[in-house]
Amino acid sequence: MSLTAPSDTGGPQHQRIEASTATLGEGMRIARALPTRQRRLVGAWCFLDHFGPADVSSGRGMRVGPHPHIGLQTVTWLLEGEILHRDSLGSLCPIRPGQLNLMTSGRGISHSEESPVPRPAGMHGAQFWIALPESRRHGNPAFAHHPQLPQARHEGFAVTVLAGTALGERSPAEIHTPLVGMELRSSDAAQTQFPLDPGFEYAALVLQGSVTVEEETMLPGTLLYLGQGRDRLRLRCDAAAVMLLIGGEPMHEAPMLWWNFVGRTKEELTQACRDWNAEAEYFGKVVGYDGARLVAPLPPWAEPVGT
Repeated sequence: MSLTAPSDTGGPQHQRIEASTATLGEGMRIARALPTRQRRLVGAWCFLDHFGPADVSSGRGMRVGPHPHIGLQTVTWLLEGEILHRDSLGSLCPIRPGQLNLMTSGRGISHSEESPVPRPAGMHGAQFWIALPESRRHGNPAFAHHPQLPQARHEGFAVTVLAGTALGERSPAEIHTPLVGMELRSSDAAQTQFPLDPGFEYAALVLQGSVTVEEETMLPGTLLYLGQGRDRLRLRCDAAAVMLLIGGEPMHEAPMLWWNFVGRTKEELTQACRDWNAEAEYFGKVVGYDGARLVAPLPPWAEPVGT
């Protein structure tokens, strides 16, 4: 991952962005919708992976070894399956569908993610990152598990508020910039004009089925960036479907991304890589994961040590 530039909203837009494919941990294929060359940010949302649906009944399932973060929050949301979270704060927490894990790295944290034993056969979900503002990104790390989230119904759609406020419901997830994240789910044909905050920029990603967003027919694997300045969004589906809708005030602090780090300068990101590889104390240690910690790749701009 490279530089994340400030958002250029330019009012309402219809920008289709094909997700790239990548590998998560020990072999799970994922679709990466953010960041891409076309779009680096949606509000403070700076990363969005859609993983699965996958059959993890054989092998060892999901396994992402201990790795670090700075300058961000991770948001984990499952449609199917179960993931066991461990972190350097001592947290040991399973997450299941309908629950939310929110980890705030602050100045530094490390964690691992794995399929528990025994485990469900299916795995399907999403992981997001939120770039922390300058006022919070050097603070203490934290972890929160929310077993229940607020829900509302809106003209045929069941809406779960993952972060922020929507339809009069507020998520318990503690965030540090104005933003919103929602799952919209229909069990049959439905249509609506969904209310939006015109001060936010938005993007939509279908996880299951097909949803027509304004006049764009969306399937899994494509992010639709919608820009800013909308007070409603036309949605229609002809059968069961699940969609994510994220938004927020455009972020103008120009965060940079490299590997698992969000910073502000190349020097900061390079130092974070070197610190992790040197087992710097501020990242802590993940206890109980039966595998190797990941190695941070140095960014291409990094000077060799000693030059």
